[in-house]
Amino acid sequence: MNYVVKTGDSLYSIAKRFGTSAATLASINGLPDQDVLVVGQAIVLPSTPDPNRPSIESNLYVEWYTDVPSETVIEKVRNVAAELTYMMPFAFDIKRDGSLTPMNWGSLSEIAEENNVETVIVLTNIEEGAFSDTLANTIFTNEEVKQKVFEESVKEANKRGTKHLHTDFEYINPDDREKYVQFLKEFREFAPSFIFSASLAPKTSANQPGKWYEGHDYKALGEVLDFVVIMTYEWGYSGGPPMAVSPIGPVRDVLEYAITEIPSQKVMMGQNLYGYDWTLPYKPGNPFARAISPQQAIQLARDRNAAIEYDEEAQAPFFNYWRDGKEHEVWFEDARSIQAKFNLLKELNLLGISYWHSGFDFPQNWYLLNATFRIKKK
Repeated sequence: MNYVVKTGDSLYSIAKRFGTSAATLASINGLPDQDVLVVGQAIVLPSTPDPNRPSIESNLYVEWYTDVPSETVIEKVRNVAAELTYMMPFAFDIKRDGSLTPMNWGSLSEIAEENNVETVIVLTNIEEGAFSDTLANTIFTNEEVKQKVFEESVKEANKRGTKHLHTDFEYINPDDREKYVQFLKEFREFAPSFIFSASLAPKTSANQPGKWYEGHDYKALGEVLDFVVIMTYEWGYSGGPPMAVSPIGPVRDVLEYAITEIPSQKVMMGQNLYGYDWTLPYKPGNPFARAISPQQAIQLARDRNAAIEYDEEAQAPFFNYWRDGKEHEVWFEDARSIQAKFNLLKELNLLGISYWHSGFDFPQNWYLLNATFRIKKK
């Protein structure tokens, strides 16, 4: 259950009204300052999980930008590991010769083992910081390169004690659509005891135009893979106009189409753990919006004395504020928006939910995830 803060509310008055304590509300909602609330802010109220709640699988992509995961990254993952089925350190980029870029996971494997979380080898066609269609073509068509990818991937998996391989190949040329499927079929034959999963672009039709979509054949990929992660986010993105990152209507449209091509119990909903702060007036690419966590968004609303509004159609919170003579617009996630996604997940009987990515704090999500679902462990 959620409560939306009104003028004159305090955490103490809300706690008293609902028979709990301000300290409990602060803990559940990750509030650093119990004395400052924002009008329009959603507060999660404590609840006892339903013993008959459905079981799902959950995944967290873990990304870092240093040689070894920092203590901050490690701590963020440790804090949520109890709510995870899978952990996907992002990522091993495949080189032109089929070898993999090195990765130092730090203590992520130990955290996974302590919490019965399955680690996963993630493979990408990223080259020089961007997804490469020509690299993907080389991986799919050069037999020597392909064989090295198979061997190196299984070697890394054995080294890290996992039998799960995940591909995130994006911006594949339409001509390579069937080659991607064949690549995965051959990969499965090479490593028959492994689980195979993949990330897919958010499509609403089989022949949807656009570079992100055309290389992904939902039906064929669904047949060869154990499960897929549909990237149901980035409608609002850093280079686009201000809007919800994952508005419920488009998310529903994508997932309803997906389960016509792939069994629902093979489909994971992708979910962003971040929002964006746009500078107005919007101009394409100038400047790009800044990614922020829900916690940062709420702190920003506090600091700028901005009331939070909620878009009922998108099922997402937003607010506007001014800084240095410029207006800003912020869209993010809160208890209401994530509960709407959980409800859709249940309605469509999906396998589970996959979060991008670990660098953003969203305590309400993890509390509500546990209250709404049982998380399967491997």
